[in-house]
Amino acid sequence: MRKKYIPLFFLLLWSLSSLAQQDSVAPKKLNLLKNMHMIANMQMGFRSDFYNDSYKSSNFKVEQFRLEIKGDVSKKVSYRFRHRYTSTFEPQPIDHIIKGVDLAYVKLKLNKKWTLTIGKQAADWGGIEFDLNPIDIYEYADFLEYADNFLTGVSVNMQASENHSFGFQVLNTRTSTFSDLYGNVPDIKEAKTPLAGVLNWRGTFFDGKLNTIWSYSAFTEAQGYFMNYIALGQQLNLGKLAIAYDFKISLEDIDRTGVVSATKNKVGNEKWQWNVDNTLYYSHWTRISYEVVPKWSLRLDAFVDIAKWKFDKLEGKNTDDFRTAYGFVPRVEYTPWEEVNLKFYLGYVGRFYYYSDFAKTSEYFTAKDYNTGRVIFGIISPLHIF
Repeated sequence: MRKKYIPLFFLLLWSLSSLAQQDSVAPKKLNLLKNMHMIANMQMGFRSDFYNDSYKSSNFKVEQFRLEIKGDVSKKVSYRFRHRYTSTFEPQPIDHIIKGVDLAYVKLKLNKKWTLTIGKQAADWGGIEFDLNPIDIYEYADFLEYADNFLTGVSVNMQASENHSFGFQVLNTRTSTFSDLYGNVPDIKEAKTPLAGVLNWRGTFFDGKLNTIWSYSAFTEAQGYFMNYIALGQQLNLGKLAIAYDFKISLEDIDRTGVVSATKNKVGNEKWQWNVDNTLYYSHWTRISYEVVPKWSLRLDAFVDIAKWKFDKLEGKNTDDFRTAYGFVPRVEYTPWEEVNLKFYLGYVGRFYYYSDFAKTSEYFTAKDYNTGRVIFGIISPLHIF
């Protein structure tokens, strides 16, 4: 009879063990949920658009909506995922993830100073403009507007001291194929290992009154063809007044930014069905912010984008100058509640594009001066859902 009770004893023991495991797992799940955050990054409102000083249209528009989930799995492992719903949902051929996914990475804390990040991440270009939350940008300068700003790869960061950190990234140079980006460029072979290296330094001085974000990036675009990019960003914080300034320069063996190539006259010119080579872009960007009274702020973004084409084997070409573009975004912002990070904005986005005489008169290009504008009103919020 005792033998009959032995299986029952083990069955009871297994049941109690299972219940104990469930009780121990539940607190772990609760801790994971406590360390998980969901954020709806949004910029939406009403806009009226103008072209060459003529009114075009008015409508409501969701300018930005990026849903973000991030958290800690343990003290050593964290994750971050952000999906941009205002972008395409098509998987990209290089990294095999949809274009609209900004971030999808895992971060490993190796020790007190070193971290390792693996996955799709923000290319650490440097500059204050790119370091801001995208929903706080109403209009990007040229390089960030046309660049692949989120790329797949690995990065290593070192917190050298309380006020200084250094980062190094190895990333894919792009998300699309070489031919999709540049066209079928003759006599140029696509790089078999199209990678980019990014070096970054972040510094803090004078108790946070001066912050810097500097970087250097090198891209392998094709065999023997490269892109070199430098960004020097600094921000001065003086209580109610903050002034940020970025200088950016990009030297491109093949026209990656694409401003020059976009104005080619493709009609009847089969040899111009691809991006040009040897372009140079540089930019000055500044943001001035002033808190007039609590909850009310005046802000101005202003920038100049200069494009040059340094190709010197074209008959009739007597200048490297191609295009100079100006941008300005004056606005007033109102933050009604301290407990919710949400603000209303009212402003104007103005752009003026001026081309050189060569760009406007050459048979190879179809450039014309023009200007755009839009009156904007809406809300911005990195809304913390939990």
